Formats: sequence, structure tokens, C-alpha cells
Amino acid sequence: MVAAVEVRDAQPGDADALVTLWRELSTAAGLPSRLPAPPSAAAAEVAVSKHLGDPAGRLLVVELDGEVHGMAYLRRTAVSPLHDDNTVTVEYLHVSDAARRHGLGKALIAEAVAWAEHESCAHLAVVAPAIAREANRFLARLGLGQAGVLRFANTLTVRRRLAAEHAPNLLALLSSRRSAFARRAVSSGGSESAGK
Repeated sequence: MVAAVEVRDAQPGDADALVTLWRELSTAAGLPSRLPAPPSAAAAEVAVSKHLGDPAGRLLVVELDGEVHGMAYLRRTAVSPLHDDNTVTVEYLHVSDAARRHGLGKALIAEAVAWAEHESCAHLAVVAPAIAREANRFLARLGLGQAGVLRFANTLTVRRRLAAEHAPNLLALLSSRRSAFARRAVSSGGSESAGK
């Protein structure tokens, strides 16, 4: 029997499944993630409701035999600040391990392509973690090439690193202070012996 696959816009009732998928996505490959921690089901429900009214974005879920096993977030944006063309960007594309190899990822990408065509977007961009080999191979097979690397951190971390890079080099500062103390010791020792 062939499994039934259906892609649709996420509804507030999908909040629990979306939180579970987010948890899987943020711990994929067993490595620490820079993604935000999973939200509560109540917060996810509110967020899903907001997406339903957004003409520039869609939050999709994909079902396998009536159960949600995957998600993707689509955004329509300018392809660059210097071009008039639009693109559809696919972010947070994820299919649960339990439902892999059933065509759910292809179904999500097919819906993204259909929406891009409907919105007259000539381009499609998909964000995938650099360490996600299987996902990147899948996307490459569909004709999507690497265009860059997306890096993610919270603003406090970046602010601290910026401040550290602009602070004086601590080792150089300590070294110059030691040299100054040594020069003072030599010059004060030399003047003391000259006075004796």
C-alpha cells in the first residue's frame, strides 16, 4: 500500500507536532544547535496563527498517513537589495527520522516551487545546515547549488565578540607594563647607586 502524503499550511492545532519537529531539527546530527530553544506549544500556536495571515510567508506541514512528520517555512523576498526579482526562500526544512524516504521532503519542495511560480518568483533558495550531508545531497539532486553559508548567533554573543575584538590586546598591554616597570627599576636603581 502506498503511503498518503499531503502538504498543507500549518494550523494552530499543529502546534504540538511543530514543537516536536523543532526539537528534532535543533538537535539534528547530535551536535549543539545555535537555533533558539523549542517554544512552548502555546507560543507555537500563537505564531502559527500569525503566519496564516502573512501574504509574504507560509508555514507548511507535511503529513504521512494523516500524521504531521515534516515542516518548512517559505518566505517571499527580494532576491537581493540590488535586484527587482523576488525569490521564495525555504527555511527550517525538516522531515522526522521516522518518516524519511517517503517523499515528504520532495513534497515540501514541490509546494515551494508551486508557490514561487504562483507568486511570479523566478528563483528558489533553500537554507540547509552545512553539516547536514544527506539534506544537502538531496537539494543538490534537485538542482540547488550552494550560494553561501548562513551563520546564526544571538545578538549578545556577537556584541561581546565585537567588544573583545576592539579591546586592546591584553597580552600586549601586560608586556608593555612589565617593560615600563623594568625600565623604572633600572633607572631608579642606577640613580640610587650613583648617589651612594
